[in-house]
Amino acid sequence: MATVELRFSALPEHVRTARLVAAAVARRAGVDEAVLDEVRLAVGEACTRAVGLHQSAGITSPVRVLLTEEEKQFSIEVGDEAPRAVAGDGTAGAQGGAEEPEGEDEMGLAVISGLVDDVEVSAGEAGGSIRMTWPTTPSVAV
Repeated sequence: MATVELRFSALPEHVRTARLVAAAVARRAGVDEAVLDEVRLAVGEACTRAVGLHQSAGITSPVRVLLTEEEKQFSIEVGDEAPRAVAGDGTAGAQGGAEEPEGEDEMGLAVISGLVDDVEVSAGEAGGSIRMTWPTTPSVAV
C-alpha cells in the first residue's frame, strides 16, 4: 500500500496544486483515464471546503490530503481541523467560528457525491474528513 501525504497552507491558491498532485498519483495508481477529471474536480471541491473551514475558524494549521493506493482501489482523504459539534442525531454542525454558509457546504458535498460513488464524510470536535475511493485497474506489463 503506497501512500502520499500532502499538507498545504489553508489558502485557495494551493487547491490547484492539490488537484494536480491527486490526478498524477491517481493516474499512477491505475485509476481509469476517463475518471481523472472527476478525481480533480472532487479533490478541488473537498480542498476548497477544507480551506474555507480553516479560514472561517481562524485555524492556521495546514489542510491534509492523504492519497492511498491499495490493491484494487485508490482513495483520497481530505482532512481539516475545524471543530464541529456533533448533534444527538449524528449530524455535524459548525462550532467555534467554523461557520460556513449551510447552502455552500451542502452544495460542495452534493457535487462530490455526484462525482464519486464511494464517499465517506466525518466530522467532530477535532475536525473532519472527506474520504473518496475509486476502483483501479491492474497495469499490464508489455
